[in-house]
Amino acid sequence: MMTLAQLVKIMPYARSRAGLFIDHLNAAMTEFEINTKSRVASFLSQVAKESGQLQYVRELASGEAYDTGSLAVRLGNTPEADGDGQRWKGHGLIQVTGLGNHAACAKYFGLPLNQIAAWLETPVGACRSAGWFWKTKGLNQLADAGDQRAVTKRVNGGYNGLAERLAVFEVAMRVLP
Repeated sequence: MMTLAQLVKIMPYARSRAGLFIDHLNAAMTEFEINTKSRVASFLSQVAKESGQLQYVRELASGEAYDTGSLAVRLGNTPEADGDGQRWKGHGLIQVTGLGNHAACAKYFGLPLNQIAAWLETPVGACRSAGWFWKTKGLNQLADAGDQRAVTKRVNGGYNGLAERLAVFEVAMRVLP
């Protein structure tokens, strides 16, 4: 179990928000077998970057970029349905993005699709969905292999913020027992 003090050392900008998430993070890591030092460090490094160190559980961008084109289709959005990008932009600590991912998450947790975005913005929903995404995307195996670059690609779709993710990973590896 990670302590609050450890979480704040790993994500210093989380400050008081760390207390809102610590128990839910620990529960999600247990539930989704994020249970080794390298898995936890990798998970936390991705969560830190994707959520601004627990500051955001909703994507800051408008989501308009997800409305049309191949990206919209890959995310399960309907290019003809104006507003899908905004409606299904990233939610939760790892930013579940797109209608397809929101629908799969809602199904897994037994929630109606029209309620999933709001649930993903709660501490429990943000943490559990991050754990669900982590496990369903095979990220435990990549973390076990020590491939933070591949982890980042799978979470982010690219390498946005790779240096920051690696820096948080290194801190976590020093802080965690």
